[in-house]
This record gives sequence, structure tokens and C-alpha cells, in this order.
Amino acid sequence: MTDKTPVKYEVADIFRKHLKDYERVHKLSYEQRQAAHAIMSCRTPALGGVLNSCSNGCGHQEFSYKSCKNRHCPKCGAFEKAQWLEAQKIWLLPIPYFHVVFTIDHVFNPLVWWNQEEMYSHLIETAAQVLKVYGQRYLGGELGFTLVLHTWGQSLQKHPHVHFIVTGGALVKTMEGYRWQAAKHNYLFPVEEFSRDFRFAFCAGVQKLWQGGRLNTCDGNLDVTGMLRKAEATKWEVFIQAPLYGPEKLIEYLGRYIFRIAISNHRILDMKRGQVTFQYYDNREGNKFKGQLKQMTLPAVQFIGRFLTHVLPSRFVRIRHFGLHHGTCRKKLQQARRLLGLPMQLPVLLQLKLIEWLKQILQTDTDPRQCPKCGQGILRPGREFGPVLGWRVHLLPVLGMFEKWSFSSL
Repeated sequence: MTDKTPVKYEVADIFRKHLKDYERVHKLSYEQRQAAHAIMSCRTPALGGVLNSCSNGCGHQEFSYKSCKNRHCPKCGAFEKAQWLEAQKIWLLPIPYFHVVFTIDHVFNPLVWWNQEEMYSHLIETAAQVLKVYGQRYLGGELGFTLVLHTWGQSLQKHPHVHFIVTGGALVKTMEGYRWQAAKHNYLFPVEEFSRDFRFAFCAGVQKLWQGGRLNTCDGNLDVTGMLRKAEATKWEVFIQAPLYGPEKLIEYLGRYIFRIAISNHRILDMKRGQVTFQYYDNREGNKFKGQLKQMTLPAVQFIGRFLTHVLPSRFVRIRHFGLHHGTCRKKLQQARRLLGLPMQLPVLLQLKLIEWLKQILQTDTDPRQCPKCGQGILRPGREFGPVLGWRVHLLPVLGMFEKWSFSSL
């Protein structure tokens, strides 16, 4: 199933039908409640909308509902993602980029659940610091890298990990000035040593957070000592993928998950008798780059619980830039560009225009706002309406305000 396949079921449908069942057993956090209600309200009368009228005077009107803009909503963020992808072009260099994934031992999952902000920040900071150290140790200079935090696996289980895009080389400062040290084409760092140092650094950081009283252990019910002992005795593996595609492909991969969470509506296949069936890739089977496509059926209440597990703390930043990719290192980035044969001047980024972008993704030259009745005019936004709730929703068809996806719903 692809993103072009018509959506039959949505996460919002599951919430509307079964969220109260979930709340009878589980307590929602503030962030979870906000996300759930935003998703259920997105592009519905509950958020209000705009009455669009044909500019040609044919009398046709359509009512487009507003989007929730919540970062956890499966229906929002497409245009924001396109804008983000465009903005990343500022640091792209004509070199190979490596895809690096840091994953922590699942023994820490209970601790992560009760200390999300602390543990997610610790994971990000530890992985970034290890990369910086290895850039200096093996390439003698400063890397550039961008990361995005993922907290889920394909079946929505708890799976905290961080994806990095890392330059295949480093900017080295010498007495004579700067030079560029390229990494080997298929080799960045010794993976066993790299993984071991990440494990040591992460576990040492957890120990420090715990001893400093910064972790909630549920009144001592979480055995941090036992977790550390098990994690330190386990072999961790940091995944380093040699460059197979251009950096644009890697950025696109990260972009899929930056403005959405856990699962897209297109993966939901069925919802009946209190059960939800969805597609997922089993990474334990299939090839090393893409697992075998399978289906999973869960009780709706369990599905909701898994989804809400991945709602992030308020204002938590899951996308971060370091080294040559950071905004404070633009002068160093210019030096890298010069050494690699590019103009020192940073590229001027394209300012995306919504209508032109819509034409591109819809693969059409026709204005998406074109009136479907006369085919001549453009549907222009006119009167704006506030939230429509309760029995008033049933008046919308009478008023000619049909539920309609449109350009203003993005």
C-alpha cells in the first residue's frame, strides 16, 4: 500500500470510536490528550473552516475545514515537510553521506517511558558527542551531521533510536589553513569500537542522571542497577550504512517521520469488532534494507496505547543539527564548500509556493483551486467560520457547506 492509495481508515477514526474505552483503563498525559483531540478534530467542523466561492460567479461554494497542525497528526505536515527538505539544501556538499543509527538496549524502555525528556535528550546528546569524538579521532576534524529522533518500530512498539546523516569526511584546521579529509568510500569508523564506546557513554550517563536524582524510578520500582548491569553485558550495534544513494534520498528518508508519528493512515487496513489491522515491515525477515511486508491485528485499545506512547513532551526538539550543519558554523561550511570545488557563497534557498507545490505533487498543470462546476473560476476563500459542534454539524449540508478536502486543508 502506498501513500497514493485511497485511505479507508484513519487513526482519527480509531480514536473517535475507542478512545473512551482506552481512558477507562489508562490515564492520558496532557500532551497525549492534546494530540488525540487534535487528531480527531483535524479537517472536521470542530476546527471551523473557510467558505470558498467561485471567482467566476457560477455560484458554486465549498467548505474546507482547517487542519490541526499538531506534529503528531498523520494528516498534517506535508507542506511543512517539503519546506524543511528545501531548507536542508543549504548544507549539502558534493560528497558521500553516511546513514548512522544509534539504538539503545530495550531494557531501558521502562525508564525511558517515565523519563522521556531526560532520556531522549541523553540519547541524542550521547550519540552526537560520540560522533564528534570519532570525527576528530579518525578524520582529524569536524563532521557535519543532522539527526532525527524516532521512538517507534514498525509495529508501533517502543524502540527509541536516532537516525543521523553524516558527512563522509571532515573539515580539518591546520597551521596553513583548512583542508578537507575525505572518509573512505565504504568505511566511516570501526563499528565494534564505535558501538562499544556509545554503550559505555550512554550507560555512564544514565548512572549519572540516576545518582543525581534526575530520574523518576516509580518510587524505586524501576531497577536501574539491574538495567545497567544487563545493558553493559550486552553487545550493542550502531548501524553505519555506507553511501548507496545521494544525500537527497537520505534527507527524504528522514523527512518522512519529521512531521508525523508512528504510523500513516495508509497502513491501516481494517477496523472492526474492536480490532485494528495494519501493515508493517518485519525487519527480522526480508533483505537488510527493507523487511518483509506483513499484517498485524491488535485490540483497538492496545493500538491507541502504542500510538500515544510516541507523543513527545511539549516543545521537545526531535530534529537537531551539529558541526558543519549547525547554523553557527556557516563560515566553516563555506570553507568546506571552497575546498570541495563549490562557490563559497551559500545557496539561496527556494521559497516554496503552496499552489505550485500542489501542482507538482498532484502532477497537473491545472490550478487545484479550479471550480469543479464551471471549470473557469478559482475557488477563493471568503467567510471564515469558527468551530461547528454538536447538532449544528447536521446543518452544514443544508447550508451547502460540504465536507471537502482542499488546498486550504494542508
